[in-house]
Amino acid sequence: MNDASDILRDMNDRSREVFRAVVENYMDRGGPVGSRTLSQSLSEKVSAATIRNVMQDLEHLGLLNSPHVSAGRVPTQLGLRLFVDGFLEIEDLKIQDRQKMDATLSGNSADVSAMLDRVGSALSGVTQGASLVLTPKHEAEIRHIEFVSLAQDRALVVLVFSDGQVENRVFTPPPGQTPSSMREAANFLNALIEGKTLSQLRGVIQTEISSRRQEIDLLAQEMIKSGLALWQDEGEETARLIVRGRANLLESGEPDEGLDRIRSLFDDLERKRDIAEFLQLTEDGEGVRIFIGSENKLFSLSGSSLVVSPYMNSDRKIIGAVGVIGPTRLNYGRIVPIVDYTAQLVGKLLSDRS
Repeated sequence: MNDASDILRDMNDRSREVFRAVVENYMDRGGPVGSRTLSQSLSEKVSAATIRNVMQDLEHLGLLNSPHVSAGRVPTQLGLRLFVDGFLEIEDLKIQDRQKMDATLSGNSADVSAMLDRVGSALSGVTQGASLVLTPKHEAEIRHIEFVSLAQDRALVVLVFSDGQVENRVFTPPPGQTPSSMREAANFLNALIEGKTLSQLRGVIQTEISSRRQEIDLLAQEMIKSGLALWQDEGEETARLIVRGRANLLESGEPDEGLDRIRSLFDDLERKRDIAEFLQLTEDGEGVRIFIGSENKLFSLSGSSLVVSPYMNSDRKIIGAVGVIGPTRLNYGRIVPIVDYTAQLVGKLLSDRS
């Protein structure tokens, strides 16, 4: 299927106008939109039959869908994505919305958590959606770390810092991980964690990975020279040592101390690589992002959308984010400037305090 930009380029003026009208009516009313409704709102006089033909073409393009026979059309996820990317007109931030958000930051409290709680409540009230506030990442020494499996592709890491603060972060674990392997990873990290920040802990793991790789290389050199083994994907992170021409890693029926040692080192290397991936819990990107339906893994099952914007500190480093979760028919034109303004407001306040 063509992507949204190709579809947009191929649409004629009438298709664009009908498509825009369907989406705007759907966002306004929350239900299927019929041809008779559209015939009264289009700029030129077009018959209901002509509009039905255009809507049928848009349905073939994957932009509209018919929930029931003769019940009108609603935009699909692709249609909403196309509308947001190509048709959305961002409104100016309303004065009353700005004032409500400003009021949450007017206190002089030094408690950042309390201030962000107020921001979340105000954002939810102003937008009539569920708010999302990701707080600045803490970089103190860690006392304890725990991984909790939430779903096959989602996990939670709980970080307990030496100053008593606790952080929960959701992340996508490396493929194939189980609750048991996550417990093992946590046990391994907790044995190393004393007196270290998260970034220092990542450095320790990377050093261990390099050490294991060097050890494997040294043990494998003689085997490779004698023609008993060769590297597959040499130089790549996923390089494998093939022994005696076999396709599987180190599968030899004969007992051999050198092979056993290399096999053990490879197992250890893979475990540490998984643990290193566990520690990659940062995210980047700038500007307001709109996730629609299943584009957003956290909210795909509820048919909702997330509008989120990061906020930055005085060094222009992303330290958190604010957002709004709601139905896919969110009033994006109004929500986007509110989220964007709130993120700028929080970033400025935190920069001023630091």
